[in-house]
Amino acid sequence: MTDFRSATIDLDAVAANLRRVREIVGDVKVLTVVKADAYGHGAIEVARAAVAAGADYLGTADLDEALALRAAGIEAPILCWLHGPDAAFDDALDAGIEIGVSSASQLERVAAAASRERPAVVQLKLETGLSRNGASENEWDALFARAQALESDGLLHVHGLFTHVSNTSPEDDRAALACFERGIRLAAQAGLRPVLLHAAATAAAIDLPESRYDMVRLGVGLYGLSPFDDRTSADLGLVPVMRLTARVAAVRTVDAGAGVSYNYTYRTEAPTRLALVPLGYADGIPRHASNRGPVSINGRRYTVAGRVAMDQFVVDVGSDEVAVGDEVVLFGAGNDGEPTADDWADAADTINYEIVTRIGPRVRKEYRS
Repeated sequence: MTDFRSATIDLDAVAANLRRVREIVGDVKVLTVVKADAYGHGAIEVARAAVAAGADYLGTADLDEALALRAAGIEAPILCWLHGPDAAFDDALDAGIEIGVSSASQLERVAAAASRERPAVVQLKLETGLSRNGASENEWDALFARAQALESDGLLHVHGLFTHVSNTSPEDDRAALACFERGIRLAAQAGLRPVLLHAAATAAAIDLPESRYDMVRLGVGLYGLSPFDDRTSADLGLVPVMRLTARVAAVRTVDAGAGVSYNYTYRTEAPTRLALVPLGYADGIPRHASNRGPVSINGRRYTVAGRVAMDQFVVDVGSDEVAVGDEVVLFGAGNDGEPTADDWADAADTINYEIVTRIGPRVRKEYRS
């Protein structure tokens, strides 16, 4: 039986996906990314499973995410890289969290929180063409010189340099790597000796061997989802980790021409039966998938009928035998013919990352190992 709303998380699949990526990337370290509550899968549970399976590092965006892992007793190395303008770093340094530094001002704030008795461990993030987070190339000389001076003073240690590529094309990514190489050389000329260089997330780690350096960052691939439009999870040997289900909350019989949900964007063509599914956009079901999202009930595929509402949507099941309490599978691994997160991404004109990450707090997570 399934819960009223339930996301089943297969922790064995987390471990299997980590092993599979190690087969591909070879003898480099792997950082498993558990930001955004592990892409909606549950950060603490996934982090524990990843560390048990041999992850070398954990990665978060926010300091609060990293500190929550430490509070849960997780002792693995953690890198955290996205900080607000007023971020305080004292707690992070107390907890032994490595700080991703993206600007001279961040470097100064980290140094202000550090001491010779408790030096900061930082990794400098370089902007190499994505136009997002990271120090721009015209800032590198000053940033590296200041970092080296602080390192000489014993206030911090520059453990790594990293960047992020766009996955636009091999040519664009190689241009970003060429820029990163310039940064590596300038850092060395400034006297820095970082031991970790990394640029690749899942897509580049798989497709661009020269991007692997000393470590790769495994994000969406850890959750068994493909970052590519032309290859599925199965093509890559990955196993989707999340299975999202609910129970039918109500069934009613209606006449031909009955309007369904807001704005009557769906009207029945004949007398039929409608099943009510208690998941909506408050739970992360994309409203853009109205009249398009696929589900499976009792082994048969159906499509959302009408608008996805805040708490619910409707499925036209025709004359099929569907009863209150029957399991509705929104997505899973696809092994039994059920829809996948990719199917929902197609229905909502988005990417599989968003489908799993947006699952809301009303959905009860059940962990299987």
